[in-house]
Parts: sequence; structure tokens; C-alpha cells
Amino acid sequence: MAAQDGSEVGGMEDEVMQKAPEVLCEAAGQGDASGTEQASLTDGESTSAEPPVVSNGEESDDGKEMVDVKIIWNKNKYDLKIPLDGTGAKLKEKIHALTGLPPAMQKVMYKGLLPEDKTLREIKVTNGAKIMVVGSTINDVLAVNTPKEVIQQEVKAEENKKEPLCRQKQHRKVLDKGKPEDVMPSIKGVKERLPTVPLSGMYNKSGGKVRLTFKLEQDQLWIGTKERTEKIPMGSIKNVVTEPIEGHEDYHMMAFQLGPTEASQYWVYWVPAQFVDAIKDTVLGKWQYF
Repeated sequence: MAAQDGSEVGGMEDEVMQKAPEVLCEAAGQGDASGTEQASLTDGESTSAEPPVVSNGEESDDGKEMVDVKIIWNKNKYDLKIPLDGTGAKLKEKIHALTGLPPAMQKVMYKGLLPEDKTLREIKVTNGAKIMVVGSTINDVLAVNTPKEVIQQEVKAEENKKEPLCRQKQHRKVLDKGKPEDVMPSIKGVKERLPTVPLSGMYNKSGGKVRLTFKLEQDQLWIGTKERTEKIPMGSIKNVVTEPIEGHEDYHMMAFQLGPTEASQYWVYWVPAQFVDAIKDTVLGKWQYF
């Protein structure tokens, strides 16, 4: 335990000095040098002649042969000075800095499509040369293309979830009336030739009674209602659309396209399934093959 007057501490220090004077002297010398250096640093003075240079990875253009070119993009013109031995890829980087147009989205034109791996010297770029740039920024692409892509996706989704014809509102209002009282008997999974009598007991789009008469000798389809009978040349019928009625698959709904668009379709409901193929063959056969 140290004495209060410090005598024990003083004795220990004398002992250390006697045993290792050389070590203490050497340590003292080092301390002086360190102190001198520390003082120098404290005063804010650097021991090196020049301040350190920090590189940001960019290559300096100092001392290089330069060429002045005019960049033309999107009705804008930009003056640019670039090393003559710089590559097309380096030029694209400079254009990106000027316009915001990413290199991958640039088409640079100078006497044709500018190659990225060749220097401007190799492709003979001269002072005052006009370099055309074609391309759109990412924001432009998003503003223009995304709505189109969204529309396409929506259309595709709509097609995927498209309801059967018999569930669509325009047809539902007729089908919900149920079968006509005089509907013809039907046979599911059987194909029969057309009968010699008119097909009757069906509805048209307005819910009125309709009958179909096939006049083969006149090459006509007669569509008869209570009010009148339309005599349609079979050669003028562009298409026939059919679909089984959900829950009553032994009957079909059928449309005869009488004009160039689907707006000209004449719909008939509760067609017996066994006559569907015969109707299509009769109506479209001569029109398709003769």
C-alpha cells in the first residue's frame, strides 16, 4: 500500500531507473519523435508535399485529342466534346448524361448504325459531325406503352372469363321464357338429316315464334314469323354460330350471319340438337365449297 507522503512511489521509480536506464532513454527518444510528429499533425500541416487525390473512377480527358459533335435527339440539339479515340459505347454514356436516355435504349446513327466497339476515329467522325439518336426514356415508355399493355391484358382476361352465350343478358331474356309449348322433340348425341317439313316451335331474338324452311331446290332459307317470311339465299349467309343451351344441352341456340359483321346475326333459340349439323352443312356447304 502506498504511503501518503509518496515515499514508496518515489522509491519504486528510482529502482526502475537504476535497472533499465537504456530502455527508458530509448523510449524517451521515441516519445520525442512521436511528439514532434503529433505536434505537426495538430498544427494542420501535412507531411507530404501534395494533398492526396481521390479518384471517382472516371477517366480524365486531359491531353486527349477531342472532337466536337452535335447530338440530335427528339428535336433537341446538344453540343458535345468527346475524345476521338473514345468508343461508341463511351459516346452512348455521354449521350445518357445529356439526355437521360439509357444506353440500352439508344440507337445512335452516323453513316449507319454506330458500332459500340469501334472508336470515333475508326468510323471517321469529324468536327461538327451530326449524330442522330433515336430512342425513348423509361418515363416515355411507361407513359405510352403501359396503357396499351394494360388494355391487352384486360382484353385477354375478358376473353378468358367470357360467359357462354346462353348466359349473356341479350340471350337470357329469351331463354328465361323457357321452352316454347310447341317445341320439337330433341335427341342429344344423335345426328339426323333435315326433315321434309319446316323446323318450328322456336323463338327469335325478340321472343317471337319462328320457323325455318330449307328450300334446297331454290337454294334458299326461309325464316318465317307471324308477320312475314324472309327468303334468304344460302350463298349470302356468311357463318352459322351454335351453342348448347346450358341445362338443356339437347337444344341449341343458333345464329345465321346475314351480313359482313356479327351485328347482322339472326338468332334462333331451342333448335333440336339432332338437326344442328345438318343445318350447318346445308346452309354453308354450297357457299364454302362451290
